[in-house]
Amino acid sequence: MLILLLNALVPIFAGLLLGYVAGRRGLIDNKDVRSLIALAMNIAVPCALVSIIIETPRALLENQATTAIAIALVFIGLYAACYFWARQSLHMSIADSSVLALTIGFPNAAVALPLLSDGMIFGAHAAAPAALSLAIGSITVSPVTLALLEAPRNSNGGAISFRTLLRSLPRAAVRPVVWAPLLALACVALNLNFPSYLRGTLLMLGNAAAGSALILTGVVVSAQRFRLEGSVLVASLAKLLLQPVLALGVTMLLHLSQHQIRDVMVISAIPCGFFGLVFGSSFKATPEVASSSLIASYALGWITLSMWLVVSARLS
Repeated sequence: MLILLLNALVPIFAGLLLGYVAGRRGLIDNKDVRSLIALAMNIAVPCALVSIIIETPRALLENQATTAIAIALVFIGLYAACYFWARQSLHMSIADSSVLALTIGFPNAAVALPLLSDGMIFGAHAAAPAALSLAIGSITVSPVTLALLEAPRNSNGGAISFRTLLRSLPRAAVRPVVWAPLLALACVALNLNFPSYLRGTLLMLGNAAAGSALILTGVVVSAQRFRLEGSVLVASLAKLLLQPVLALGVTMLLHLSQHQIRDVMVISAIPCGFFGLVFGSSFKATPEVASSSLIASYALGWITLSMWLVVSARLS
């Protein structure tokens, strides 16, 4: 179990640390990261999403339908709670609240894939919900965040209408990170076979996703100050403790199998994702609470993830 955690988490920390050091030492400009964002979010991550989905058999995806619903409910539930907490209690702007909500509500799927793909511990079937978690987050809470960022941001402390949000969704949907997984799911549903050279191309480009996104996150965080305060602890603990408990409750209400409960709970126990800060950097919305919570979640995640893995082992 210790080796599994080291194999899954050390590369993540290494990528974040490399980006952070590069940004702090001036090796990469941490003020203007538009080119890095374009590489990660318009090319590498969409290719990785498509590659993962098209390589998953249709029957396996269909068998994971209830699991997908549970994952979506867990992601959306914590996202909404965190967004309204940021707006009401922290008095953050709409843009900053959406970035914080996505950072906390959407776990880092780059950890889920290697963690749940270990066939000796979780079984071969566990790779499917890990891949689904990345796709689900990309087509649910991610476009909502982009829509909130795209919406007029001159209402600091004010409100945004539902109509304004709906008008912003089409602009968010044109981003490759949103439509790419939807297109891949449609292709799998229609039993469309991709030629080997196209699969190889997507795989090659997608292999750059995790590394480039983590380095980009580290660069973005390097421009922020880390400050350990009450709101950071609350956000981090909500991600590491509350979301797995929420996952346990949702999966039990949906009467999922023990293996499904375990998979969703472990995915939810993974530390914060990097999509929020990456999206927000394009809109100059990188709240210190979000960046500090991301760092804190990895510092604390070694302990909490180990605890949830022990709990999950009892469900096998």
